[in-house]
Amino acid sequence: MKKKLVVLTGAGISAESGIKTFRDSDGLWEGHNVLDVATPEGWHKNPALVLDFYNQRRKQLKEVAPNLGHQILAELEKDFEVFIITQNVDDLHERAGSSNVLHLHGELLKVRSTKNPNYILDWQEDLNFGDFDENKNQLRPHIVWFGEEVPALDEAITLTQSADYFAVIGTSLQVYPAAGLIDFTTRETPIFYIDPKPIKIPNLRNPLEVIPEVASKGVAFMKEKLLNQ
Repeated sequence: MKKKLVVLTGAGISAESGIKTFRDSDGLWEGHNVLDVATPEGWHKNPALVLDFYNQRRKQLKEVAPNLGHQILAELEKDFEVFIITQNVDDLHERAGSSNVLHLHGELLKVRSTKNPNYILDWQEDLNFGDFDENKNQLRPHIVWFGEEVPALDEAITLTQSADYFAVIGTSLQVYPAAGLIDFTTRETPIFYIDPKPIKIPNLRNPLEVIPEVASKGVAFMKEKLLNQ
């Protein structure tokens, strides 16, 4: 029986592929204030800006590729039952070959109805005004914006509780509720924390290994440690 490795990934793992993050700089995401492009208020204020912003992100995603960090996580499926919980909206984990990926914050290559959150479509091209669901309701990016509920949270908690090993890769551990997942691990579950600028994790009960590296180097180191345990 393979041991279960549950991995929480954030923007840091995709940064090595060329996808920018706003938390490393001045609160801007690709030159935009996140409140303008990643909140329900921003959508109601200027939906044209929001549609254009995610159309540009969708185009950008086609120009990048998974990096070594993504690839090693996929390779670990040979030896472990690997489940990835990602805060990222890109599809780089899937393109690298990971089988079990849960997107906490939505997916860039999907859209949904503004009226029916369960009406979700795969979407590769631009999303425009006049793109409707079956009841003529406007479609919107399938993104969990700041201030919205995280529908996948319960599933993520269940996965975390069942982990034999838990890894945190490339996330600031400042965005909740995702950052709180670590508290749902069992006390004996070893945790690997991979980030070039790791923060102190308060009140952690678990065995912890901090790997202060970028994702690709850190995941390679973690793989070696896991295979030698």
